[in-house]
Amino acid sequence: MARHDHSHFRRLYRLMVGNFNPPPGKSRIAVALIYGAVCHVIFTAAVLAMIAAMYFGMSESFGRVPQPWAWLANIALIAQFPLAHSFLLSKRGRTILARLAPAGYGPTLATTTYAIIASTQLLVLFTLWTPSGIIWWQAEGSALVVWSTLYALAWLILIKASYDAGAEVQSGALGWMSLLQKIKPVFPDMPTMGLFRLIRQPIYVAFALTLWTVPVWTPDQLLLAVSYTAYCLLAPQLKERRFAMLYGERFAAYQARVPYVVPRLRFGPLLAKRRLARRR
Repeated sequence: MARHDHSHFRRLYRLMVGNFNPPPGKSRIAVALIYGAVCHVIFTAAVLAMIAAMYFGMSESFGRVPQPWAWLANIALIAQFPLAHSFLLSKRGRTILARLAPAGYGPTLATTTYAIIASTQLLVLFTLWTPSGIIWWQAEGSALVVWSTLYALAWLILIKASYDAGAEVQSGALGWMSLLQKIKPVFPDMPTMGLFRLIRQPIYVAFALTLWTVPVWTPDQLLLAVSYTAYCLLAPQLKERRFAMLYGERFAAYQARVPYVVPRLRFGPLLAKRRLARRR
Protein backbone atom coordinates (compact mmCIF):
# COMPACT_ATOMS: atom_id res chain seq x y z
CA MET A 1 0.00 0.00 0.00
CA ALA A 2 1.38 3.43 -0.90
CA ARG A 3 2.43 5.94 1.75
CA HIS A 4 -0.52 8.15 0.77
CA ASP A 5 -2.94 5.27 1.34
CA HIS A 6 -1.32 4.53 4.70
CA SER A 7 -1.70 8.14 5.87
CA HIS A 8 -5.32 8.21 4.66
CA PHE A 9 -6.10 4.96 6.41
CA ARG A 10 -4.40 6.01 9.67
CA ARG A 11 -6.29 9.31 9.74
CA LEU A 12 -9.64 7.60 9.14
CA TYR A 13 -8.80 4.84 11.62
CA ARG A 14 -7.95 7.28 14.40
CA LEU A 15 -11.10 9.28 13.73
CA MET A 16 -13.32 6.19 13.80
CA VAL A 17 -11.69 4.56 16.82
CA GLY A 18 -12.11 7.77 18.81
CA ASN A 19 -15.89 7.36 18.56
CA PHE A 20 -15.82 4.41 20.98
CA ASN A 21 -14.57 6.47 23.91
CA PRO A 22 -16.00 9.99 23.69
CA PRO A 23 -15.59 12.52 26.50
CA PRO A 24 -18.64 13.00 28.78
CA GLY A 25 -21.44 15.28 27.60
CA LYS A 26 -24.87 13.77 27.00
CA SER A 27 -26.33 16.62 24.94
CA ARG A 28 -23.22 16.91 22.74
CA ILE A 29 -23.09 13.17 22.15
CA ALA A 30 -26.82 13.04 21.36
CA VAL A 31 -26.55 15.89 18.81
CA ALA A 32 -23.49 14.28 17.19
CA LEU A 33 -25.13 10.87 16.86
CA ILE A 34 -28.40 12.30 15.53
CA TYR A 35 -26.60 14.39 12.92
CA GLY A 36 -24.43 11.42 11.97
CA ALA A 37 -27.40 9.08 11.57
CA VAL A 38 -29.39 11.59 9.53
CA CYS A 39 -26.38 12.42 7.37
CA HIS A 40 -25.45 8.85 6.47
CA VAL A 41 -29.02 7.64 5.92
CA ILE A 42 -29.75 10.49 3.51
CA PHE A 43 -26.30 10.17 1.90
CA THR A 44 -26.82 6.44 1.27
CA ALA A 45 -30.34 6.98 -0.05
CA ALA A 46 -29.14 9.72 -2.39
CA VAL A 47 -26.31 7.61 -3.82
CA LEU A 48 -28.60 4.61 -4.37
CA ALA A 49 -31.22 6.85 -6.01
CA MET A 50 -28.58 8.31 -8.33
CA ILE A 51 -27.23 4.92 -9.33
CA ALA A 52 -30.67 3.48 -10.02
CA ALA A 53 -32.20 6.51 -11.77
CA MET A 54 -29.28 7.05 -14.15
CA TYR A 55 -28.89 3.33 -14.86
CA PHE A 56 -32.36 3.47 -16.40
CA GLY A 57 -31.65 6.75 -18.18
CA MET A 58 -33.92 8.77 -15.83
CA SER A 59 -36.87 6.86 -17.28
CA GLU A 60 -37.98 5.63 -13.84
CA SER A 61 -38.80 8.09 -11.05
CA PHE A 62 -41.67 9.30 -8.87
CA GLY A 63 -42.25 12.75 -10.39
CA ARG A 64 -45.62 13.20 -12.10
CA VAL A 65 -45.70 16.84 -13.21
CA PRO A 66 -47.92 17.18 -16.34
CA GLN A 67 -46.41 18.30 -19.63
CA PRO A 68 -45.26 20.83 -20.72
CA TRP A 69 -44.50 21.87 -17.13
CA ALA A 70 -42.56 18.69 -16.49
CA TRP A 71 -39.53 19.95 -18.41
CA LEU A 72 -39.52 23.20 -16.44
CA ALA A 73 -39.77 21.23 -13.20
CA ASN A 74 -36.90 18.96 -14.27
CA ILE A 75 -34.71 21.92 -15.23
CA ALA A 76 -35.42 23.46 -11.82
CA LEU A 77 -34.38 20.18 -10.18
CA ILE A 78 -31.13 20.21 -12.14
CA ALA A 79 -30.38 23.85 -11.28
CA GLN A 80 -31.07 23.68 -7.55
CA PHE A 81 -28.13 21.41 -6.80
CA PRO A 82 -25.19 23.34 -8.35
CA LEU A 83 -26.59 26.72 -7.25
CA ALA A 84 -26.88 25.77 -3.58
CA HIS A 85 -23.76 23.57 -3.73
CA SER A 86 -21.59 26.48 -4.89
CA PHE A 87 -23.26 29.06 -2.62
CA LEU A 88 -22.71 27.02 0.54
CA LEU A 89 -19.00 26.81 -0.25
CA SER A 90 -18.73 30.60 -0.44
CA LYS A 91 -17.76 32.72 2.55
CA ARG A 92 -21.36 33.75 3.18
CA GLY A 93 -22.58 30.20 2.66
CA ARG A 94 -20.10 28.83 5.21
CA THR A 95 -21.35 31.40 7.71
CA ILE A 96 -24.91 30.18 7.19
CA LEU A 97 -23.81 26.54 7.53
CA ALA A 98 -22.25 27.31 10.89
CA ARG A 99 -25.66 28.50 12.14
CA LEU A 100 -27.62 25.43 11.04
CA ALA A 101 -27.02 23.47 14.22
CA PRO A 102 -27.64 23.83 17.98
CA ALA A 103 -25.79 26.76 19.52
CA GLY A 104 -22.06 26.22 19.79
CA TYR A 105 -22.01 23.10 17.60
CA GLY A 106 -22.51 24.70 14.18
CA PRO A 107 -18.88 25.28 13.15
CA THR A 108 -17.86 21.73 14.10
CA LEU A 109 -20.87 20.20 12.35
CA ALA A 110 -20.49 22.31 9.19
CA THR A 111 -19.22 19.47 6.99
CA THR A 112 -21.99 17.16 8.20
CA THR A 113 -24.64 19.83 7.67
CA TYR A 114 -23.27 20.47 4.19
CA ALA A 115 -23.41 16.75 3.36
CA ILE A 116 -27.00 16.52 4.64
CA ILE A 117 -28.12 19.43 2.45
CA ALA A 118 -26.26 18.20 -0.65
CA SER A 119 -27.55 14.64 -0.20
CA THR A 120 -31.11 15.88 0.27
CA GLN A 121 -30.84 17.91 -2.93
CA LEU A 122 -29.62 14.90 -4.90
CA LEU A 123 -32.28 12.68 -3.39
CA VAL A 124 -34.95 15.19 -4.42
CA LEU A 125 -33.50 15.45 -7.92
CA PHE A 126 -33.41 11.74 -8.64
CA THR A 127 -36.66 10.74 -6.93
CA LEU A 128 -38.89 13.62 -8.03
CA TRP A 129 -37.80 13.73 -11.69
CA THR A 130 -40.71 13.48 -14.11
CA PRO A 131 -39.76 11.02 -16.91
CA SER A 132 -40.62 11.99 -20.47
CA GLY A 133 -41.57 8.41 -21.33
CA ILE A 134 -39.27 8.49 -24.39
CA ILE A 135 -36.51 5.90 -24.71
CA TRP A 136 -34.09 6.42 -27.59
CA TRP A 137 -31.80 3.46 -27.02
CA GLN A 138 -31.50 0.61 -24.54
CA ALA A 139 -28.56 -1.78 -24.36
CA GLU A 140 -29.36 -5.47 -24.60
CA GLY A 141 -27.42 -8.71 -24.49
CA SER A 142 -23.64 -8.29 -24.56
CA ALA A 143 -24.01 -4.52 -25.01
CA LEU A 144 -25.88 -4.38 -21.70
CA VAL A 145 -23.01 -6.23 -19.99
CA VAL A 146 -20.44 -3.83 -21.48
CA TRP A 147 -22.30 -0.64 -20.57
CA SER A 148 -23.22 -1.92 -17.12
CA THR A 149 -19.56 -2.71 -16.50
CA LEU A 150 -18.47 0.74 -17.67
CA TYR A 151 -21.12 2.33 -15.46
CA ALA A 152 -19.91 0.35 -12.44
CA LEU A 153 -16.29 1.28 -13.19
CA ALA A 154 -17.23 4.96 -13.37
CA TRP A 155 -18.76 4.72 -9.90
CA LEU A 156 -15.70 2.89 -8.57
CA ILE A 157 -13.49 5.67 -9.91
CA LEU A 158 -15.74 8.21 -8.21
CA ILE A 159 -15.45 6.33 -4.91
CA LYS A 160 -11.65 6.17 -5.28
CA ALA A 161 -11.43 9.89 -6.08
CA SER A 162 -13.60 10.72 -3.06
CA TYR A 163 -11.35 8.59 -0.86
CA ASP A 164 -8.26 10.34 -2.20
CA ALA A 165 -9.82 13.73 -1.43
CA GLY A 166 -10.75 12.70 2.11
CA ALA A 167 -13.61 10.28 2.68
CA GLU A 168 -14.50 11.79 6.04
CA VAL A 169 -15.15 15.18 4.43
CA GLN A 170 -16.93 13.87 1.33
CA SER A 171 -19.31 11.71 3.40
CA GLY A 172 -19.95 14.30 6.11
CA ALA A 173 -18.45 12.10 8.83
CA LEU A 174 -15.76 14.59 9.87
CA GLY A 175 -18.20 16.99 11.51
CA TRP A 176 -20.24 14.69 13.71
CA MET A 177 -17.31 12.47 14.65
CA SER A 178 -15.28 15.52 15.71
CA LEU A 179 -18.19 16.78 17.80
CA LEU A 180 -18.67 13.37 19.37
CA GLN A 181 -15.01 13.31 20.40
CA LYS A 182 -15.01 17.01 21.36
CA ILE A 183 -12.11 17.82 19.05
CA LYS A 184 -11.55 20.42 16.38
CA PRO A 185 -12.19 19.02 12.87
CA VAL A 186 -8.89 18.26 11.14
CA PHE A 187 -9.26 18.58 7.39
CA PRO A 188 -7.12 16.54 5.00
CA ASP A 189 -4.23 18.35 3.38
CA MET A 190 -4.42 19.54 -0.22
CA PRO A 191 -4.97 16.34 -2.24
CA THR A 192 -2.11 15.58 -4.61
CA MET A 193 -1.84 11.77 -4.51
CA GLY A 194 -3.86 8.88 -5.88
CA LEU A 195 -6.01 10.00 -8.81
CA PHE A 196 -5.02 13.57 -8.00
CA ARG A 197 -1.58 12.76 -9.41
CA LEU A 198 -3.16 12.35 -12.85
CA ILE A 199 -5.62 15.26 -12.90
CA ARG A 200 -6.58 18.03 -10.50
CA GLN A 201 -10.33 17.32 -10.55
CA PRO A 202 -10.87 13.52 -10.52
CA ILE A 203 -14.13 13.70 -8.53
CA TYR A 204 -15.81 15.93 -11.11
CA VAL A 205 -14.43 13.87 -14.00
CA ALA A 206 -15.57 10.61 -12.42
CA PHE A 207 -19.05 12.01 -11.84
CA ALA A 208 -19.17 13.12 -15.48
CA LEU A 209 -18.23 9.56 -16.50
CA THR A 210 -21.22 8.17 -14.59
CA LEU A 211 -23.44 10.49 -16.64
CA TRP A 212 -22.26 9.13 -20.00
CA THR A 213 -21.83 5.39 -19.36
CA VAL A 214 -25.48 4.51 -18.73
CA PRO A 215 -27.08 1.60 -20.66
CA VAL A 216 -30.34 3.47 -21.36
CA TRP A 217 -30.54 6.76 -23.27
CA THR A 218 -33.47 9.13 -23.11
CA PRO A 219 -33.92 12.90 -23.63
CA ASP A 220 -34.02 13.09 -19.82
CA GLN A 221 -30.57 11.52 -19.45
CA LEU A 222 -29.14 13.70 -22.21
CA LEU A 223 -30.42 16.86 -20.51
CA LEU A 224 -28.94 15.74 -17.20
CA ALA A 225 -25.63 14.66 -18.75
CA VAL A 226 -25.08 17.86 -20.74
CA SER A 227 -26.06 20.12 -17.84
CA TYR A 228 -23.95 18.43 -15.19
CA THR A 229 -20.97 17.85 -17.47
CA ALA A 230 -20.88 21.61 -18.04
CA TYR A 231 -21.06 22.05 -14.27
CA CYS A 232 -18.22 19.55 -13.76
CA LEU A 233 -16.02 21.55 -16.13
CA LEU A 234 -16.84 25.02 -14.78
CA ALA A 235 -17.45 24.60 -11.04
CA PRO A 236 -13.93 23.37 -10.17
CA GLN A 237 -12.57 26.74 -11.23
CA LEU A 238 -14.23 28.26 -8.16
CA LYS A 239 -12.75 25.47 -6.06
CA GLU A 240 -9.30 26.15 -7.44
CA ARG A 241 -9.60 29.83 -6.54
CA ARG A 242 -10.21 28.79 -2.95
CA PHE A 243 -7.26 26.42 -3.07
CA ALA A 244 -5.04 29.17 -4.47
CA MET A 245 -5.96 31.36 -1.51
CA LEU A 246 -5.48 28.55 1.01
CA TYR A 247 -2.29 26.94 -0.28
CA GLY A 248 -0.63 29.69 -2.30
CA GLU A 249 2.59 28.59 -4.03
CA ARG A 250 2.01 24.92 -3.22
CA PHE A 251 -1.17 24.90 -5.25
CA ALA A 252 0.40 27.02 -8.00
CA ALA A 253 3.18 24.44 -8.37
CA TYR A 254 0.68 21.58 -8.35
CA GLN A 255 -1.50 23.42 -10.88
CA ALA A 256 1.48 23.87 -13.21
CA ARG A 257 2.47 20.21 -12.89
CA VAL A 258 -0.89 18.40 -13.10
CA PRO A 259 -3.52 18.93 -15.85
CA TYR A 260 -7.07 20.08 -15.09
CA VAL A 261 -9.31 17.21 -16.26
CA VAL A 262 -7.51 15.36 -19.06
CA PRO A 263 -4.48 13.22 -18.08
CA ARG A 264 -1.29 13.68 -20.05
CA LEU A 265 -0.38 10.74 -22.26
CA ARG A 266 3.25 9.94 -21.63
CA PHE A 267 4.58 7.81 -24.44
CA GLY A 268 8.24 8.72 -23.85
CA PRO A 269 9.04 6.18 -21.10
CA LEU A 270 7.11 3.43 -22.91
CA LEU A 271 8.96 4.03 -26.18
CA ALA A 272 12.29 4.08 -24.35
CA LYS A 273 11.53 0.69 -22.76
CA ARG A 274 10.59 -0.78 -26.13
CA ARG A 275 13.81 0.49 -27.73
CA LEU A 276 15.85 -0.97 -24.89
CA ALA A 277 14.07 -4.33 -25.25
CA ARG A 278 14.81 -4.39 -29.01
CA ARG A 279 18.51 -3.76 -28.43
CA ARG A 280 18.66 -6.68 -26.05
